[in-house]
Amino acid sequence: MAKKIQDPDFWYSFLLPYVNWHTRIAYRRFEVHGKENIPKNSAVIFGVNHSNTLMDALVLLAADNIKKVFIARGDIFKNPAVAKLLNFFRILPIFRIRNGVAAVRQNDDSLNKAVDVIHDHVDLYLFPEGTHRTKHSLMRMGKGLFHIALDANKQFGEKSPVYIIPTAIEYGDYFRYRSTAMIHFGQPINVTEFIKNTTEENEAVTINQLKEMLGQEISKLFTYIPDDEDYDAIWEIVKMKNEKRAGGLYKKMLRNRATVEKVQKYKEEQPEQAKNLFERVMAFAQERKRQKISVMSTAKKYPLINFIWKLAVLLIGLPYFAASAVVNLPVWLTTLIIKGKLQDKAFSNTVSFGVEFVLFPLIFIVGTILLFCYLKPWYWALGGTVLLFFSYRVFVDYCELCRRWISDVRWTFKKKLRKQYESLKLNNLF
Repeated sequence: MAKKIQDPDFWYSFLLPYVNWHTRIAYRRFEVHGKENIPKNSAVIFGVNHSNTLMDALVLLAADNIKKVFIARGDIFKNPAVAKLLNFFRILPIFRIRNGVAAVRQNDDSLNKAVDVIHDHVDLYLFPEGTHRTKHSLMRMGKGLFHIALDANKQFGEKSPVYIIPTAIEYGDYFRYRSTAMIHFGQPINVTEFIKNTTEENEAVTINQLKEMLGQEISKLFTYIPDDEDYDAIWEIVKMKNEKRAGGLYKKMLRNRATVEKVQKYKEEQPEQAKNLFERVMAFAQERKRQKISVMSTAKKYPLINFIWKLAVLLIGLPYFAASAVVNLPVWLTTLIIKGKLQDKAFSNTVSFGVEFVLFPLIFIVGTILLFCYLKPWYWALGGTVLLFFSYRVFVDYCELCRRWISDVRWTFKKKLRKQYESLKLNNLF
């Protein structure tokens, strides 16, 4: 019997903890919420928003140690060697009409394999939007996920109910390495019960109904902003209101959603005033970005105090940072070169992760050997190894702190811009 994609594999199981560890250290904070909503020992398909290229799959993989299979767009499987590697990573292809009629015909095989995956009670993850976009909104969903759910229900729904689990990923920043990531699992959609209770016989209509349900449920799980002409202004207001407030990622997401709701209500009740406010917000945002001031600085009531304590931390950590920068030169320089050639900046975090994943372990192994060969006594070498272990993360976090400190300095002395910010009166409005 041919080996199934979900079958145990020694090398996959051996490498998985290492990959997941690298994914988690790629974020300063990593949270998972709503796992209690996932039915146990059931046929489940996870429908997830897609906003950060390959990092979305890696973040989901690192959520727990449960076996998972993914479905990705078929065009990345063109190269046979790449296709074999993706299959090892437990990724199935699904093709779209833009890939050609011949390619689309291959979907039957993938869909049958996907149904078999969930029949074996292995978690199946799909990104129904079909492509990534760095926005807190949702695009139109494809049909693949829903065809799998309906086919699975026809085959074994009576014995094992089929569920779609709405899932959302929210990032602190789509482009910066060592930001934050939160996964949020929502209430399951029982496809089997839905089919039992519907009188609709047209499968296309049923799929559209499930699409709408899934979209609505996913939109409840992260900072969702309707994708319209005011998206940028609303997101700017949300950041200025909530960027610096304390609490975990889940609480921050709830605050963000509350702010979006208030802004939307204001927009509905006072459309002219809202339009004027949005224009002023975008004018401020444009000037803020032109002067290279972080939105986090605008949230500071006493920016002078902030940049003083940050300066103290930067001065204390400077020797370690300098050593880390030298040791990790191959990592950050390679990352900068590759990022500079990217056409789609959404791949920035994927590049940062990939370069660190490949190069830093080599630096750590070679560095550890050299330390124990040339540094005596042994406990000095051990101490150096510990410092080396954390060096790249310290380097990245130090650079980020430095960026924020420079931003605080600029914000402190930009009185005109601060008056422009105060004139928005966001705290009074929302």
